Amino acid sequence: MLDVKIDQFSYNKNEPILENIHFNIKPGEIIGLIGQNGAGKSTTIKTILGLTKGSEHLVTFKQEEVLSYIPERPIIYEELTVWEHIELCASAHQLTEWEPEANRLLKLFRLYEKSQSYPKDFSKGMQQKLMFILAYLPSPDYYIIDEPLMGLDPPSIKVILEFLQAEKQRGAGILMCTHALDTAEKHCDRLIILADKTTIFQGTLQELKEVTGNADGDLLDCFTDLVQSKDVIYD
Repeated sequence: MLDVKIDQFSYNKNEPILENIHFNIKPGEIIGLIGQNGAGKSTTIKTILGLTKGSEHLVTFKQEEVLSYIPERPIIYEELTVWEHIELCASAHQLTEWEPEANRLLKLFRLYEKSQSYPKDFSKGMQQKLMFILAYLPSPDYYIIDEPLMGLDPPSIKVILEFLQAEKQRGAGILMCTHALDTAEKHCDRLIILADKTTIFQGTLQELKEVTGNADGDLLDCFTDLVQSKDVIYD
């Protein structure tokens, strides 16, 4: 289990950016991290990844476990081909006999014919699919994913969602930051909602419906009701 405890994060002690964000990611579940722009989602992700300084936080998971990060904006090395990106990833993780799996993933994400091309010339959606291949190659225990469906066409979205479900079945824990509430409603086991830079809810959609008193509403309806009421729900 990956346990996240962010008591406070701030660049200036008098102006906290995050407060009281505590949650965990269990093996074999998908968690949706949602909130309005400026709610603190990106800073939460950066803190989990250890990319922020000065925060009062603790992120724990087993030393031997692997965490993969898929950013909203793909990170591409301009001088490397698709295959060279994969080789670099395999080398960094000291993987052996990884080529058959790499080829399977290239075919799955429809990049097999592009393996010797330079992804700097790809569309954002194609670059994003390369990020998924690189994230999967070391068979991670946890994924931290920021807006995974942004810029993808419908067939690619279907492939990504099926991929995430397969990884969930394999036992990976997945934290997915997304504005696509219809996707979160269908595919997330639990939800973490941020507003005013803190946690205002965490639980299932059914529990969110009970909190908001909107038994017939969808996630968008309940999210809107909760944010407007500003009812803060803590563990």
